[in-house]
Formats: sequence, structure tokens, C-alpha cells
Amino acid sequence: MSVVKINVLTVPAEQRETLEKRFASRAGAVENSDGFEWFELLRPIEGTDDYLVYTRWRDEESFQAWMEGPMKSAHQGSGDRPKPAASGSSVWSFEVVQQAAPKGE
Repeated sequence: MSVVKINVLTVPAEQRETLEKRFASRAGAVENSDGFEWFELLRPIEGTDDYLVYTRWRDEESFQAWMEGPMKSAHQGSGDRPKPAASGSSVWSFEVVQQAAPKGE
């Protein structure tokens, strides 16, 4: 079964627009990665400043290959990179044990 990785980003209110624009203009390397299945950027509505970056992968090996390849390359670079929009980050990991899709009509 697939694995889900949720990157929890603490984003102050004044940085929300910056974060969303950066994700909107990202290179898109994740979509072309072997084993990638899904991406969502979830904006908090109430009760938290945490954005959730949801990705789903065929298996842990596919996620790790992306982390060590395209993701690592995208986050390295020159010393004049803009300051991060998030003030904190942690990653949650899950295995998909059950799933359902809407029934066909």
C-alpha cells in the first residue's frame, strides 16, 4: 500500500501569501518523480497557523529517492535564497491501510 507524508509547516499570518506563492511557482519536480501519487497544500482555516503539505507515494523507497534527489537539489543553492516563510516544520508519516473512492454512478 501507499505511504503518506505530511509536512507540517508553522506559518505566521504575514507569511501565508508568500508560502502559497512559492508553492504555486515551484518547479513541479515532485509530479515527475517515480512513485509520486498525489500532492495537496492545505491552508488552515481556524485554530492553528500550521499548513499541511500532503504527499502520497507508492512506497517509502520512492519518497526517499525524491528526498535525496529532486527535493534536496531544489532546496540547495546560492546563499542569496529568500528567507523561509515557515517558522517551523515537522514530517508525519503514515501507511495507507484502508481507502475508498466515490462509487460510480
